[in-house]
Amino acid sequence: MSSVPDRSEVDEDYTWDLESIYATDDDWEAAYEAVAERVADLDAYEGQTTDDAETLLEVLGLRDEIMREVSTVAAYARMRRDEDTTDQHYQALTARAQSLAADAQSAASFIDPEIQELTREEFDEMVEAESDLETYDHYIDDVLRMKPHTRSAEVEALLADLSEVTGATGEVYTMLSNADMAFPTVEDPEGEGVEITQSNFTNLLKRPDREFRKRVYENYFDEWESVRNTVAASYKNSVKADVKTAQARNYDTAREAALDGPNVPVDVYDTLVDTVHDNIDKLHHHAELKRQALDVDELRMWDLYMPLTGDEGSDLEYDQASEYVVDALAPLGEEYQSRVAEGLDSRWVDVYENEGKQSGAYSGGTYDTQPFILLNYQQDIASMYTLAHELGHSMHSELTKEEQPYVYSSYEIFVAEVASTVNEALLTNHLLETVDDPEFRKHVLNEFLERVRSTLYRQTLFAEFEHETHRLEEDGEPLTADRLDDLYRGLKDDYYEPAVIDDRIAREWMRIPHFYRAFYVYQYATGISAALAIVDDVLERGQPAAEDYLEFLRRGSREYPLELLRIAGVDMSSSDPIDRALETYGERLDEFESLLD
Repeated sequence: MSSVPDRSEVDEDYTWDLESIYATDDDWEAAYEAVAERVADLDAYEGQTTDDAETLLEVLGLRDEIMREVSTVAAYARMRRDEDTTDQHYQALTARAQSLAADAQSAASFIDPEIQELTREEFDEMVEAESDLETYDHYIDDVLRMKPHTRSAEVEALLADLSEVTGATGEVYTMLSNADMAFPTVEDPEGEGVEITQSNFTNLLKRPDREFRKRVYENYFDEWESVRNTVAASYKNSVKADVKTAQARNYDTAREAALDGPNVPVDVYDTLVDTVHDNIDKLHHHAELKRQALDVDELRMWDLYMPLTGDEGSDLEYDQASEYVVDALAPLGEEYQSRVAEGLDSRWVDVYENEGKQSGAYSGGTYDTQPFILLNYQQDIASMYTLAHELGHSMHSELTKEEQPYVYSSYEIFVAEVASTVNEALLTNHLLETVDDPEFRKHVLNEFLERVRSTLYRQTLFAEFEHETHRLEEDGEPLTADRLDDLYRGLKDDYYEPAVIDDRIAREWMRIPHFYRAFYVYQYATGISAALAIVDDVLERGQPAAEDYLEFLRRGSREYPLELLRIAGVDMSSSDPIDRALETYGERLDEFESLLD
């Protein structure tokens, strides 16, 4: 009998309030039909977008209205499906909503290319004729900025048609790793069989029994060995597609193409890697602390996920975790703090796991709804940090939509992960300042240290790997399985010098799905760096720094990411935020070491 309850058994107070979007599915159907009919209204403007200022304002306004409605229709269907992923009805609604979103995007696809026929001066003249167009100033700047990398209508249509093909390697990898691969069952210390899965692998490596961890590790990576050549071929062709697409859009490199979307200079990427390498000794210190805490002669790869505490700590009830999180946000001001508390009381959060519920966690909602957070709360410190993290995303969206029009209501990943990690860092600071229990403090410190290790160092290692693989492809070098193993193993040697690097860990690149979305992961590392620098500033300067940070949140995507972060007092074009983050990491390592002593 499963210990996971049916959804009907979960107290309503701990579920999200999707009825606040549509009271019934019939209301959803009505909204769906209404916006589906409106999509065709865009057709009348094709070829006329920039005829005059009034027409341009009309088409942009119509597109925004349609996309707002579509996003709400899609969000409701997806979140209903996520309550129980086996529910066929909501699977069908989600599929319909996805098709509607694709239709809307297709219907609006003529707008940006037609705008690119304008000069900046011509748009400025339109603003003089129609002042409401000024709202779109930054959006127009972004569209015009991409003109050198936008091809003719025929080529753009061809690239769009080929996108399914160029992205197929990622789909192949997903099906192989999640559907076709079957990992062995290993015996735990009690003699029970435990099936290894993609989802539970890292959690199994946190089990106290070292021999069990070793069996899990070896069996898991031996299964990857059996598909090594297939995955190498898949990844090689993914890299090739990135390179060819970048060349088609007149970029020198795939990395330049990827970073140009959010307008981030490639120097930011290089600065991250260089600064992390300059501070690699701190990661080595962390590894040595793990060896000491585990009381082993050599730190092995199956030891890396073990907490420094040796266990995951005592249970932490959700209500207590919520209280800790709300209290921790006091440095951001009473209004921010009270709005989070009200949100928790207003069913923003779907708290507990139930049968069929989507795994993991996310912050959802749209421009026209309240925030919604999916959790699978597990009564532990990690779950508390996840709550703080998702609330950061939710408040970012809330503050943005209050201050910005729809066109600027979303934001790049480069800045999105800052808001979530600021909340995590404030939580760490609050708990270390207010909780006296030495064992609890150890677990808090361990959680912080593991998040920096896995987010700042690990993601930078990944960033180095994918930069080098794309460089090799661009230089005409073959990306064989052996070459990929050797490259990855060399990086592991650098990053985890105090540990024993074995042959199996050289295959770890095979299990990272993010590599099929090239040059994405570095933003997790820059995000946590910026967040820790912001929290240092808030704790040092108080309200003025907090106001700067809140203004950054309110700006949405009205400026480019680096400009937005400068509002919060962070210059990601320099190494300073990364240095500051790693300095904090080093100080926390020293604090944990003193607790061990």
